[in-house]
Amino acid sequence: MKKLYIPLFFIIMFFSCKNQDQSPEVFKDEDPANQEFPKPTFTVMEANKLLELPLHCVGTKYPYKPGETLESKADLVEPIAVHPIFYGCFDWHSAVHGYWSMVTLLRQFPAMDKAQEARKLLKEKITAENVATEVAFFEKPINISFERTYGWAWLLKLSEELHNWDDPMAKDLGQNLKPLADIIVLRYKEFLPKLNYPIRVGQHTNTAFGLTFAYDYAETMGDLELKQLIEKRARDFYINDVNCPITWEPSGYDFLSPCLEEIDIMRRVLSPEEFIPWLDKFMAQLVNKNYHLKVGEVSDRTDGKLVHLDGLNFSRAWVLYGLAKHYPQYKHLENIANEHIAYSYPNLVGDTYEGGHWLGSFAIYALNTLQEKSVH
Repeated sequence: MKKLYIPLFFIIMFFSCKNQDQSPEVFKDEDPANQEFPKPTFTVMEANKLLELPLHCVGTKYPYKPGETLESKADLVEPIAVHPIFYGCFDWHSAVHGYWSMVTLLRQFPAMDKAQEARKLLKEKITAENVATEVAFFEKPINISFERTYGWAWLLKLSEELHNWDDPMAKDLGQNLKPLADIIVLRYKEFLPKLNYPIRVGQHTNTAFGLTFAYDYAETMGDLELKQLIEKRARDFYINDVNCPITWEPSGYDFLSPCLEEIDIMRRVLSPEEFIPWLDKFMAQLVNKNYHLKVGEVSDRTDGKLVHLDGLNFSRAWVLYGLAKHYPQYKHLENIANEHIAYSYPNLVGDTYEGGHWLGSFAIYALNTLQEKSVH
């Protein structure tokens, strides 16, 4: 069995320190609040490692955690019978994660070692026939709340990534996937007007996260109705929020930050003239250049629930990177994001690591948010 901790030299290779003479031991001996953490790099070397995670799990049938409600004995079938695309990686939404990861990595790093293997798999799985079977599952009334809204959000993120990939195969795959994306969009439009109160948790049902990915999809695809609906509901839910109690975070199994996810959606839907005054009331401490947010500490990476906190570190990082990229007065938050990635990324690969089936996508999304062009 491989050890959970990878050799120190990998950390040095992965993180390009500004001061080459600085010993990594400083991470242990100094107060993290007073340290400068190097920005992580994202090259084909990292991409090759990250691609291994979805390649390993998207075709792995078991173990599998079904999330649907059984209507009758007839529903007692193997997951692959109703989810011929998204049957691997332990559960439906993690399989969607996996496909998004492959598409995203192929789009950015087409020369990866196993790029052709990944392309072959995508072509074999995301077919019109397989999508029709997935759609048939979602069309059953008893499945109307299946994967609401976490899996919905990742499916739209996958569709968006295929749309943005300038590749003939991606256009075909995107067209194949469109009926499933369309039904997810319909589900959002049906559900959001009926949701009286947002869900403020650190796991799958977090409303702010579900709105954020759907908003990005609506902007990319030009779905004005969905975009305006999300803008309205985000305002309804969050515009009057003040003093978010981030000191209460994280809960033991969190992989999302309720406070920071709310910031992520409001950064999108509010103009700068509205957003900064709102943020000053919501989390005034963030503008303080001495602000520090401690990483979520994982006590046992063989525990599938406890390892959620690595996901929290990645999702916190992408929110902080996004805020810093758009507003220069929050530039100092990049260092906190760097620290969160430095804590969790080196542990991403390992035989006994329970997050391999989904956490790679969180790491990729965080690293990509760092690399987005500044809009200052």
